[in-house]
Amino acid sequence: MRNAALMLGIIGGLIAMVIGFFSYGYTQVTESHAEIGQAFGQVQNVGLVRVASFVAPLLAIAGGAMAKVRALWGGVAMLIAAGLMYVAFGFSAFTMFPLGFCVLGGILALAAGKPDEPKSHF
Repeated sequence: MRNAALMLGIIGGLIAMVIGFFSYGYTQVTESHAEIGQAFGQVQNVGLVRVASFVAPLLAIAGGAMAKVRALWGGVAMLIAAGLMYVAFGFSAFTMFPLGFCVLGGILALAAGKPDEPKSHF
């Protein structure tokens, strides 16, 4: 379960990083060119989108990397990343896979109560 959580967290974080690049870039473009924001729509909470564009992929990748040794911390980090992505970007065709990967990876990491090593996280 820890290996699956590791892979899901890292893959979800990488996909979230691509979404974060485009989201952060879109907020920059609409800030400097108002006509683009009028044509395609304004971002309601620019600060939240910018923070989530950086923090959510970071938490997902770090949570996936921690899942093997510190499953509890890694699982919580992946679930926080998924929550942050959902609040900032919503659920759409572009966010469903990173959200699903991070949520499933977080659940699998938390479910690994009996680790391969003698020290349990509970």
